[in-house]
Formats: sequence, structure tokens, C-alpha cells
Amino acid sequence: MVTFWVALLAISILVYLLLDGFDLGVGILFLLPNSEPRRRAMLGAIAPFWDGNETWLVVTGVILWGGFPVVYATVLSAFYLPVIFMLLGLVLRGVAFEFRNKSQRSRWIWDLSFGGGSLVASFMQGAMVGALVQGLPIANGQYMGGTFGWFSTFSVLCGVGLCLGYALLGACWLVRKRGGIVGDVARAQVPVLAIGVLAFLILVFSHALLQHLPILHRWIERPYLFVFPAIGVGAACVLASSILRHDDYWPFHMVSLIFVMAFGTLAVSFWPYMVPFAITIDEAAAPHASLAFMFWGEGLIIFPLMLVYVVTGFHVFRGKFGSAPGHY
Repeated sequence: MVTFWVALLAISILVYLLLDGFDLGVGILFLLPNSEPRRRAMLGAIAPFWDGNETWLVVTGVILWGGFPVVYATVLSAFYLPVIFMLLGLVLRGVAFEFRNKSQRSRWIWDLSFGGGSLVASFMQGAMVGALVQGLPIANGQYMGGTFGWFSTFSVLCGVGLCLGYALLGACWLVRKRGGIVGDVARAQVPVLAIGVLAFLILVFSHALLQHLPILHRWIERPYLFVFPAIGVGAACVLASSILRHDDYWPFHMVSLIFVMAFGTLAVSFWPYMVPFAITIDEAAAPHASLAFMFWGEGLIIFPLMLVYVVTGFHVFRGKFGSAPGHY
């Protein structure tokens, strides 16, 4: 039962990264100079999906709260400020999404709010991942780092890196879903963002070597981990080829595959810890009775229904979205 809930937690986090990642990325690209028709086209490309995408963050929180309360308490204690700012960013972008179409003179405020909320939420998510990779100050199962124990050069670097990664995912989504000027601009942005992500990876690896981070020992102990970056390099090559050939189908799928490989690398590197390298899965899991009780509701009914909803939604809105000739 513990393995079942670990798998569902991993799936929920991964689905959130991919789905909310592309609409957060579109929000970040919203901060770049754009005409009003292009902004409407960008919003139209994520409008059918973004509400459902953020639901997976709620699912992740529920599984942590009910299935792994020790991790929930520890992580929330460590990441109180970044979680608050992340949620405020998500709320701000949600309000801006609805209000910008109802306003005229103040529309620029809501445009800035939508992009800024996306940027803040993305940065905080990356900073939290970076703090976990670097290792939180935990003793006897208690967080000992204070309010800013998560803050470091490495966590800031990871925050910037995830913003670049989300923006790359968002640009590839626009290439996939929009034609005309919006698609052409997004296609031109992909190489620049990809170079930015590559630079981030080089900086992160260099920093990890200089700081002798514990996670590096996993690469020595588990050489099969190199399979993940190898697949990621292959996906990057296909991404570059598809952009050069103006193939609009593969870029989003290849960047998604790179995200999956990055997530797989971290997940296998952390195993069997849920909070590396302090709290194991068995130490974090709730009693069997609680996990079994959750299974009959969320595990057996709600989670499969959400997957069906996502698959159905993406099937209904498959292909490119239409636009008025000469505008987008």
C-alpha cells in the first residue's frame, strides 16, 4: 500500500510539472513585448486547460497530507514562505486571467499580474526543489533551519532554471497549438530558451561538484542513473532537428520527455528517501489503516477520474487552435 501511494504521489507531481508547467511558461512569456492580439492568442492556447492543470497541485498536497504526514509537516515547516508566495502567485495569475478581458485602461496591470504571478510561482517551485537537492537542516525528524533555511545560492539558481524550463515548455506549447505570428515568435524563442536551460544545467552541475552535494554520491553508487540524461540528450537532439525543420508536433513532446527524465533522475537519486537524506518512505508513511481508507476514495475513484478528465480534455482540444487570418 505504501508503494501504491508513493507511485501516485510521483505521478501527481510529474503530471503537475508537465501540465501546469506549460501554462506557467506561457505566463512567463507574457512578460515579453507582445501585441494585444498575440496576448489573446497566447491566453487562448491555455484557456481550456489551466484550471484543470492546477488541480494536480491540490492532489499532491492531499496525498502528502493523508499518506505521508511527517513529510507534509516537515516540508511545510521548511518551505512556509516559498509555499505562501507560490500560492499567492497562482492566485494572482488566476485573478488576472479573468479580469484582463473585463478591463480596458487597467489591462496592462492584469497583464503584468498574470506574467508576474507565473514567474513568482515558477521560481518558488524551483527554489524548493533546489533546497531539497542540497539538503534541508533536519535533526531527529525536525526541521532546524529557521525561516530562511531553504534559501541559498543553489536554490536561487534552481528557481531561475525552472523558470527557463517552464518558459521553454510554454514556447513549445505555443508552437504546437498556434500558427501565424504567435507560432513563429515562439519557434524563434525555443533555441534561446534551450541554450538558457543548458547553461543552467552546466552551472548546477558545477555548483554541485564544488559543494560536494550528497546527491552526487548516488551517481557513483547507481551508474544506471546515466540512462536518464542520455535519453534527455537524445530528446534535445530531436527538439533541435524539429525546430530547424519547422515541425510543430515534436518540440513540446521532446521538452516534456526532458522534464520526465529530469524528474526520473531526481526520484531515483532520492530513493528510498522522501526528504533527502533525512526521512525515508517507511518513516514518512501513515499507518496502513489510513492508507487503505484513502485508497477506497481517492485512489480507486477520484484519481482515475482525474486522469480520464485530462485525457478527454486534451483529446477534445487536440490539434492547432484556429485564429483570424493576419492577426495571430
